Amino acid sequence: MNQIENRLTSLEVAEMVEREHNDVLKDIRRIIKQLGEGKNSQSYFAEGTYRNSQNKELPCYHLTKKGCELFSTRMTGAKGTQFAVAYIERFNQMEQHIKQRASNLSPELQMFNQLFQASANVELEQKRQAEELETMKSSVGAVEKSVDNISEIVALNTSDWRKKSQTIIRKIAYELGAGTAYQEISKKIYQETERAARCSLKIRLTNMRKTMALEGASKSSRDKKNYLDVIEKDPKLVNIYMHTVKQFAIKYQVDVA
Repeated sequence: MNQIENRLTSLEVAEMVEREHNDVLKDIRRIIKQLGEGKNSQSYFAEGTYRNSQNKELPCYHLTKKGCELFSTRMTGAKGTQFAVAYIERFNQMEQHIKQRASNLSPELQMFNQLFQASANVELEQKRQAEELETMKSSVGAVEKSVDNISEIVALNTSDWRKKSQTIIRKIAYELGAGTAYQEISKKIYQETERAARCSLKIRLTNMRKTMALEGASKSSRDKKNYLDVIEKDPKLVNIYMHTVKQFAIKYQVDVA
């Protein structure tokens, strides 16, 4: 950094942590998204641009000291320590540079600078308190929403239970993001249902298909039967299955509204 500034660019951060700039940008954007609306991300990361060697304007971020501290929490081991040391030294250089410039001012300008700094500190403190208040309001709102959602989950009954349960499982799978998440969650719910009911859905399904065969049902109709059909035959199993689905919905914070 040729000119000492009061912020580091994401380009400098990428160089310090020995990573691609695009990867650093992705991490910063992810942090900003996680901060949410209740937190002023500008006090951590400010959007900017730079020109590359081909004179093309590209996006970057300017990180405050707080932004560097927040970014460093995502790093572990030696690299995390090295980055922390590097940005602390860099910001110390900035502070020393500012103090040196201030000491070279005339007594009148030094007094004016002190008044300006005091005013700025008051403004920053007021801004910090406002941010904390907004964060607190946001947190309270999130808790209230979570409580309301849990109440709605608990209140789910067994009417139209097949549709309700599959909708919840799809939402859980979407949150997990994996291609096989739907099958994996369904399997875990079936296993927990079997444990709670002390039964084997597999055996019951086999018996159901055997009974259908004796009654003359076609093979295709027998093959279409699944664990949900087994559960549907037993009201007790329906209640246990829905109770299990609701437990998973609460665990994965599924919005059932």
